Amino acid sequence: MDYQKIFDSKLEQNQFIEPKDWMPEDYRKNLIRQISQHAHSEIIGQLPEANWITRAPSLRSKLILLAKVQDEGGHGLYLYTATETLGISREELLNNLHIGKAKYSSIFNYPTLTWADVGAIGWLVDGAAIMNQVMLQRASYGPYARAMVRVCKEESFHQRQGYEIMTKLSFGTPEQKEMAQDALNRWWYPTLMMFGPPDSKSSNSENAIKWRIKRETNDQLRQKFVNQTKPQADYLGLTIPDDKLVLDELTGNWKFTDPDWNEFDRVVSGNGPLNKERLGMRVKSHNDGAWVREAASEYARKKGEL
Repeated sequence: MDYQKIFDSKLEQNQFIEPKDWMPEDYRKNLIRQISQHAHSEIIGQLPEANWITRAPSLRSKLILLAKVQDEGGHGLYLYTATETLGISREELLNNLHIGKAKYSSIFNYPTLTWADVGAIGWLVDGAAIMNQVMLQRASYGPYARAMVRVCKEESFHQRQGYEIMTKLSFGTPEQKEMAQDALNRWWYPTLMMFGPPDSKSSNSENAIKWRIKRETNDQLRQKFVNQTKPQADYLGLTIPDDKLVLDELTGNWKFTDPDWNEFDRVVSGNGPLNKERLGMRVKSHNDGAWVREAASEYARKKGEL
């Protein structure tokens, strides 16, 4: 039986590849890398906003932020579970993160200095995440695609939460609007980096497109994000920090300045503003929770003996 031919045929017909199906080893490894990186990003992504739970300006904003941070933990759980269907253990996945072997999104290595940063993360970072993740609901690997259905619904709530914060600040006092503008200035280019390196330098993106894990390239998604976000910034009365941002009348696309890809490389390599702090906090949290995992395992063992 020609398993490669069956695999290729399923991709051509937009059918899901399931865990028990035969798949090329490179496809499996690419999925492990992408889905685990996605999962790591969700749990590391809890840290910048959790820092503001105790300092949220109202009880309502505190409750919403708590719900959002809890959602991110759930997203990590869905995605780790999906990755495990590819034959790798949760322990190995987390160990790869903790020793720096596995990557997570570079965006989470930047500091959240003010409450406006929480708004900017929701508006920009989660907005970019939605842009990237909607297409993943049609990813060729079934467990990944199904996990993304719920993730995308919850990310939409996160994006609305962030935009609401930015709206209140932008239409508030001059000092509040200045705070919102400052957050936009600092988060704009790191957000553009979230989509990954330019297509010309991304072999991972090329393979993901070939295997229909992704449906759009890094550059296509980045352009869609800029097109969507510019009118939103205009409504808020905020200025995107790009002097070369101009509308191309022929294509309808906004031409924009690329981020500093040297900075991207530094942050991804572990030399960003808060790489060591973020990863150190994650490792500490994991170690502090060891007793919970041990208790749960012991309970499950004893229950199985009854």
